[in-house]
Formats: sequence, C-alpha cells, structure tokens
Amino acid sequence: MGQDQFNAIMPVISADIVKMICEKRCVSEKEAIKLLYTSQLYAALEQEETKVWQYSTLMLYALLEQEWNSGTIRYPDV
Repeated sequence: MGQDQFNAIMPVISADIVKMICEKRCVSEKEAIKLLYTSQLYAALEQEETKVWQYSTLMLYALLEQEWNSGTIRYPDV
C-alpha cells in the first residue's frame, strides 16, 4: 500500500476505534482519543509496515484492552 492510501485510511480506522472505546468504556470522545493516541497500539498502527492497520476494529480494541490490562501487546499470528 502506498503512503497516500495509508494516510487516507488511518482516520477511518482511528474513528472506528475511538467510537468503540467510547461505547465500551463509557467515556467521552475526547477521552477516547487520548486513550488511543497515547497507546503503544497506536504507535504501531501509525507505521504502515507493521500491518497492524489490517486488523479488524474488534481485534484492535482487544489489543488495546490487553495493553491497558497488562502493559504489553501480544500480536496474533495471521
């Protein structure tokens, strides 16, 4: 995937995750954005070469929960 394509899908992916954080954690959009943008997962998601962006929103949220609960992320083999 080219950088322009990647840059185009990142806002969509981020918005979907933020929405899920709001729903699951009962927090404001502002707080959900802060939770996402300060995560290890988001740091990996920003890098196209990690291919983390290919995971579903549910999987990405599960990885965030894992990070919040344990402080680490174990990415699934796909």
